[in-house]
Amino acid sequence: MMRNGTEYAIALRLPDGSISARRMPWFSLTRLPLLQKPFLRGFPLLLETLVNGIRALNISVEAGAQEQELTRRQIVLTVILAFILAVGLFVVAPHLLSLLMLHMRIGGDVEGVTFHLWDGFFKSCLFLGYIRLISLTPEIRRVFQYHGAEHKSIHAWEKGGEITSERAAAMSRLHPRCGTTFLLFVICLSILLHALLVPPFLHLYTPQSSVAKHCAVLAFKLLLVIPISALAYELIRYAARLPDGLQAAVLRAPGLALQRCTTCEPDREQLDVALVALKEALGPEDGAGIKTMPYTKRIETCL
Repeated sequence: MMRNGTEYAIALRLPDGSISARRMPWFSLTRLPLLQKPFLRGFPLLLETLVNGIRALNISVEAGAQEQELTRRQIVLTVILAFILAVGLFVVAPHLLSLLMLHMRIGGDVEGVTFHLWDGFFKSCLFLGYIRLISLTPEIRRVFQYHGAEHKSIHAWEKGGEITSERAAAMSRLHPRCGTTFLLFVICLSILLHALLVPPFLHLYTPQSSVAKHCAVLAFKLLLVIPISALAYELIRYAARLPDGLQAAVLRAPGLALQRCTTCEPDREQLDVALVALKEALGPEDGAGIKTMPYTKRIETCL
């Protein structure tokens, strides 16, 4: 899957071994000029990326299993379910584990910094453990190989000149503008902002019961997802624009390290698919220098 402005392309390896590509309009929540402003665009971009990603996965499943595509309503329900699961695993579970540390007397209450340090520790462990666990399944490992193929293809295109699968294979599978880095920045910023903002929030409003207090803190953390994602998006853009040097290396290093878990070395057939997606995303003029295997293509004009 490759995006280029208001469109994106999906390339698929079909069961018969042939390659099929689709070029479609990018579902966007940021068409309004206001939502394109720095520090306002991060959260809408996160949501629209989730919607387009689920749609792309659905197209892949439909092509492989020859099943009917999901309707728009089903896609919305899938996004809502994914959001609920993410909140449960990466917001509620770390909070409850931090409460356990409080009851074991090795951590403070939610008004203190130690609670949020434990919360950040558990959040990071759950995130890394989740990535590691799903990477053990053959299906997800194959997804990670395609992820690596995308990065290699983009690196080859950024170098310029004629692009072939052989040339792309020699490139790095790690890329500084990867969405994986965005997720890591979200986690790191959430640890910092929760520690800084939750105590003042409780100073302004503290429910009487302990259960209500922790529910209010969880609701406040959910609201903080909006500014946290906005800050994380601007940070990853800043890090990607930096010229090579110490500052750039420091900012990029954590994301690149995480990509070693979320990408795998692709085979030549997977690189062939990635190059088709890149060629279709760029269009006939900008993608003229990309040499691909023969493929069929389909253009969609609406979502």
